[in-house]
Amino acid sequence: MTTDSFSGEPREESVELWDGRLTLRVKVAGRGAPLLYLHGSTGLVWDPFLAHLAEQYTVYAPEFPGTTAGEPDAIHVIDDLSDVVLAYEELCRRLGLVDPVIVGHDFGGMLAAELAAHFPALPSRLVLIAPLGLWREDLPVGSLAAASAEELAGLLFLDPAGEVAQAALTPPADPAVAVEVIGGMVWSIGSTAKFLWPIPDRGLRSRLHRVTAATLIVWGSGDRLMSAEYAEEFAGLVTGSRAVVLDAAGHLPQLEQFKEATVAVDEFLR
Repeated sequence: MTTDSFSGEPREESVELWDGRLTLRVKVAGRGAPLLYLHGSTGLVWDPFLAHLAEQYTVYAPEFPGTTAGEPDAIHVIDDLSDVVLAYEELCRRLGLVDPVIVGHDFGGMLAAELAAHFPALPSRLVLIAPLGLWREDLPVGSLAAASAEELAGLLFLDPAGEVAQAALTPPADPAVAVEVIGGMVWSIGSTAKFLWPIPDRGLRSRLHRVTAATLIVWGSGDRLMSAEYAEEFAGLVTGSRAVVLDAAGHLPQLEQFKEATVAVDEFLR
C-alpha cells in the first residue's frame, strides 16, 4: 500500500464478460494495492469515502448491471444471484485483481459477502458497511424499492435535514441532469432489488461460514433500514470478524460519520 495521495476524477473502463454478452462500466482511481468497491442499492456515486480510499489504494468501482446510463437492459442478461456472483468474480479476473480488498455497502455489502463465501481465496480483507442479506422476523428489513421519495431520505440518513444528507440528496441544478440522476437512482434500486428480495430466500446466512478473509463490519447505530443489531448477527456468522457500530449515523455511516468510519476502516486495513 502506498502513501501517495490521489486527487482528481476517476477514469472509466468498460469490461466485457460472458463472451461479450455483458458489459460492466468500472470507475478506477488511485494508486497502490487493488480495492474492489461494490456500491449500494441507490447506485454508484464517487463520494468522499471513495476518494479517501483512492488515496491509499487503486479503487475499482463497477456499476451494477442495469444501473449504467444508456444501458438499462443489461439487467435482463442476468437471471439470478448466482449469475451476479459469477459475473463479479470474472470481472476481478478480467481486471487482473490479485488479492484485492473488497469493500461493499448495502446491497454491495451483501454481494461482497457472497463473493467471499463463494470464492474464499479472492479477497485479502473484507469490509461490509451496513450489508443487506440477513433476515430476522423480530428485526424486519426495510425496502428502498417500496419507499416514497420522502421516506427514502429517512431510511438512508439518521438526520435527513442535515448537511451531509442534503448534499447527497439535493438534485443537480440543471433540470435535464437532475432527471437523469433521479431516474438512475430509481432504476438502480429496482435492478438490485431483483436479486435482493425476498431476502430470506437468498440464503446468505447458510454461506457466511465459508468466509475466511479478515472481516470488518461497520454499522450506524441509528440505521432505520436495517437495525444495527444485525452487525453482531453478521459478526457471529463470519468467523474471526469484528463489528464497529458508529453513533449518530444511519444507513450511510461512511458519510454521516466520515471521520470515525474512515479511522475504523483504515486501522483495520492497516
